[in-house]
Amino acid sequence: MTKLYLAIPCYNEEEVLRDSASKLAKKFSEMMAAGKITADSKIVFIDDGSKDRTWEIITQLHGENPVFQGIKLSRNRGHQNALLCGLMTLKNKADAVISIDADLQDDINVFDEMVEKFEAGCDVVYGVRSKRETDTFFKRFTAEAFYKILEKLGAKVIFNHADYRLMSKRALEAFSHYKETNIFLRGMVPLIGYKSDIVTYERSERLAGESKYPLKKMLALAWEGITSLSIQPIRLITWLGLIIFLISLIMIIYSVIRFFIGATVSGWASTLCSIWALGGLQLLAIGIIGEYIGKIYLETKRRPRFIVETFLED
Repeated sequence: MTKLYLAIPCYNEEEVLRDSASKLAKKFSEMMAAGKITADSKIVFIDDGSKDRTWEIITQLHGENPVFQGIKLSRNRGHQNALLCGLMTLKNKADAVISIDADLQDDINVFDEMVEKFEAGCDVVYGVRSKRETDTFFKRFTAEAFYKILEKLGAKVIFNHADYRLMSKRALEAFSHYKETNIFLRGMVPLIGYKSDIVTYERSERLAGESKYPLKKMLALAWEGITSLSIQPIRLITWLGLIIFLISLIMIIYSVIRFFIGATVSGWASTLCSIWALGGLQLLAIGIIGEYIGKIYLETKRRPRFIVETFLED
């Protein structure tokens, strides 16, 4: 039997936490009764500096049922770091760890298949969405475009996979050697290279609360997936360069039209176009280079990616 732990990052999840905990406890009981996981398997919530009653509820759940454990971060560090904290904290406690979001939009009924593939020799089992019918057209289009862009840029990612996956103790130990500060887990886990497989499922609607990944956060995650970092001051320069370059295209059209209608002097159009186009391109190039310089800058600081304030164990 497999000693299984769940790593569940939480941020302001008081509206769904008890319902999710009830469903997970029931699922674990079924798997224990069927002899698929050991009786000392655990469900671990990682509180990412929530501002609501999330940690209070986690503490209550831990007191009510020993299957629940909790990790409290000292402050909000973002979904990726909270998930990383869970994986690294639990890597020596379980045979395998499944990461899943607290809203349980990902289908928990594929736990069984994930464990079966693990016991068959897979170190990583990816949860992959079979379709995106619950998404809006915009979200579906942008998400699929994002995966294709990453693939074109040479990043190995699993299409339509987010952060729902099983990782073995061996895979987690190997992953612990990746020390970078700027993390994008769904792009980093495939770098391990151990035997892997996928399970497919349909993602359900969120029952309550708000999505923790609105458009702004999805765009930020996509950008970090490509650059592995978000450097706001330098990013402003990048966007400024892009905006100026787009304005330069408009000015090119404007100046050419004025040239042909004879409303300008000789040399005015070419000079104006050169100033706008080259200026925009230079700012854009400086911004992109700055992104990577910023990435090096933050990596050299070697600051901790997370700090655990409290760990509720047995």
